[in-house]
Amino acid sequence: MTTARAPDPHSPGRETGGLILVVEDERPIADLIRLYLTRDGFGVHVCADGPAGLAAARRLRPVLCVLDIALPGMSGTEICRQLRADGDWTPVIFLTARDDETDRIVGLELGADDYVTKPFSPRELVARVRAIRRRALGPPDAEPVHTLGPIALDPARRTVTAAQGPVALTSTEFDLLAHLIRRPGRVFTRDELLAAVWGYAAHAGTRTVDVHIAQVRAKLGAAAAVIRTVRGVGYTADG
Repeated sequence: MTTARAPDPHSPGRETGGLILVVEDERPIADLIRLYLTRDGFGVHVCADGPAGLAAARRLRPVLCVLDIALPGMSGTEICRQLRADGDWTPVIFLTARDDETDRIVGLELGADDYVTKPFSPRELVARVRAIRRRALGPPDAEPVHTLGPIALDPARRTVTAAQGPVALTSTEFDLLAHLIRRPGRVFTRDELLAAVWGYAAHAGTRTVDVHIAQVRAKLGAAAAVIRTVRGVGYTADG
């Protein structure tokens, strides 16, 4: 278990990277991830097994977790499941050794924000971490609360409320809903949503969008009626 330079993960400064938790049992991969993230201004804490990773996530409160799926003692998906059960919605990026759609969908359904398939470019991983962090920090200027039907979305506080009260969304689920609600009535293709919300192109698979839409709808309950599927095209939000 090793720790690199770790600035305050909750510092209000927009230039502070924050602390990233990396749970990866292959030492060369963990060292490479740590090297690139540290070089990009993040603090990094590395664990080599699942139980230690879960304990570190609860103790250190990182700004983002990078979790290998196949870990000794406890899988990365189980770490994510337990964090979500605790009400902890820290963004999660999964590392998976297989480009298996089932693995990806299970991870997304558990509340992961993104996934990277091994072998991967460490620069791409850093770019995805940065993209999630930018979305979590939000725009530098205040943005008003957006309302659509029974939904109120506050970009500054990154909160969503519906008729049943507060709605707990992952960072990516929030950004997906926000992108739709900011432009009510506009129909977005899945490729457009991938580019706008995830920050990368369709090689990731448009199924990712469908899974996240399903998760957002499930959490919104009756308010999910504002999100409409446009058959053969994509999605829109319409109050």
